[in-house]
Amino acid sequence: MYKGQKFSRRPVSHVLRDIDLVADAVEAASGRVPAPTEDPAGPLQREYARGIAHHWIGGGARTVFLQDANALVAPHEDVLRILQHIRLRLPWVERVTSYARSTTIVKMGEARLGELRSAGLDRIHVGYESGSDLVLSFMEKGATKAIHSEAGLMVKEAGIELSAYYMPGLGGQDLLSENALETADLIRTVVPDYVRLRTLAVPDRCPLADDVQAGRFAQATDIEIAQEIALFLEHVGDIPSVLRSDHLLNLLQTLEGSLATDRPAMLAKVRDFLKLEPDEQRLYVIGRRCGIFSGMEDLAVPHRRAHAEQEYHRLGVTEANVDLLAQHMIKRFI
Repeated sequence: MYKGQKFSRRPVSHVLRDIDLVADAVEAASGRVPAPTEDPAGPLQREYARGIAHHWIGGGARTVFLQDANALVAPHEDVLRILQHIRLRLPWVERVTSYARSTTIVKMGEARLGELRSAGLDRIHVGYESGSDLVLSFMEKGATKAIHSEAGLMVKEAGIELSAYYMPGLGGQDLLSENALETADLIRTVVPDYVRLRTLAVPDRCPLADDVQAGRFAQATDIEIAQEIALFLEHVGDIPSVLRSDHLLNLLQTLEGSLATDRPAMLAKVRDFLKLEPDEQRLYVIGRRCGIFSGMEDLAVPHRRAHAEQEYHRLGVTEANVDLLAQHMIKRFI
């Protein structure tokens, strides 16, 4: 997402000012007169903060996310100041979350993670993507399975919730089983609080697209990715982690539950898709990629099915072109 962009850090004073501006706007919206502050914010900045506050209040105003992709790479004392200021100015917030890389977490160490927890950091999202060293190396992730495991266990030990991302399809057709089995082993070792599925997509502008064109990477189809997810579910075990498929690019977006209690039901849902007749599978794939279906249950909703059938015939879907059509539609959402 950040290729071609220059890395930079925002001054901590800017972030603290943002918190103050939004806090003032929330107080004003609730009828309270905010305390006078000496800040250089102009009317446009305050108006922008009011818009953000209005949107945030509409969503419940209960959570805060530290931006952008790896916020914990900022100087440790700065992150602590930001967390403390959030808790000071927004005391009703129930959860503060941040992205972080496994390599960053390992470098921080357990003591600093504990300080972040004490300052108010509740959850960390980490993009494992895969537990396979072969896949991680090919994708130049910059981390290994061992580093992912060490970082995840450190986060858990610090008392911070861990949300780990798994990317079905990242191994392509050749490493499909490897991606599923090694990731299941990693997840079973770390036991994150949440496992989130994020299906691989290959936009034309990314280097992986060149590998696809050159035949160095055989992209998995939707059916093959469903087979990978089934294999993952078969081997991850009954661990106390919640699995969520909460992303537009996932084939089965309604797949959700506790791996400790709902794994058989989730596995059955994936297998139900794999047991469909080929023409029904294609109809579901097209309906899903057009945004008509969210889960298998939508096949039985008359108006959704009729809409999907209309698109199916309009596109001229066949066994030979369904995968290319699906990949083309996925790119529209990126």
